[in-house]
Amino acid sequence: MRNDGRSTGQMRPIKMVPHFTSNADASVLLEVGNTKVLCTANVEEKLPGWMRDQRGKSGWLTAEYSMLPGSTHTRSKRERTNISGRTQEIQRLIGRTIRGVCDLSKIPDITIMIDCDVLQADGGTRTASITGAYVALKMVVDSMLRSGKIKSNPICESVAAVSVGIKGEQILVDLNYDEDSSADLDMNVALTSTGRILEIQGTAEKQSFTKDQVVQIIEAATDSLEPVFELQHLAADGETVEG
Repeated sequence: MRNDGRSTGQMRPIKMVPHFTSNADASVLLEVGNTKVLCTANVEEKLPGWMRDQRGKSGWLTAEYSMLPGSTHTRSKRERTNISGRTQEIQRLIGRTIRGVCDLSKIPDITIMIDCDVLQADGGTRTASITGAYVALKMVVDSMLRSGKIKSNPICESVAAVSVGIKGEQILVDLNYDEDSSADLDMNVALTSTGRILEIQGTAEKQSFTKDQVVQIIEAATDSLEPVFELQHLAADGETVEG
């Protein structure tokens, strides 16, 4: 039995609240247990300067990630000018993963900016950010399709992510902070709705792990994320959902 009473393969309760803010082009509050992340998407009708040779051919999608000072037990400083290596790595992860399910040639000369702000952290902030970022993306893309701003849907399939760890001989899905800080292995897995792998990040904290354990982890992630894809679909349609 885990410290919060869950079984080894059980995710924490999930809640998605779309349209959580009114000024962003799209927004969703994602709660995974005590972890809460606000994901927003905004559209700019231009490309970054480094993509000037892609004008008329492609669009761009990028992501930023931050943890609010009061999101953890001890206040963290705001990253105003010097962005930490951890933050850079996470926002690149989010951007890579979301771009991995998009055909950017279908949004020429458009940039979609996704912001993931952690309001409260209790483990799994990067995986929650990926799951919420997809919902915000789907909402803003649907809005552009309805308005005629774009003609074709650039999203090929949905993506969600979950952390999976090993402690002792047990594989634990969706680690909270206490589990994450004491696990022998912590791995983040991002999968598409058809079961294809977009990202695997794994680090042995105390001892090495085997190929068989990696397969078991991917299978555990696949099983746990199956209901999440349905929740994402409903939330992107504007419904507050819990699961």
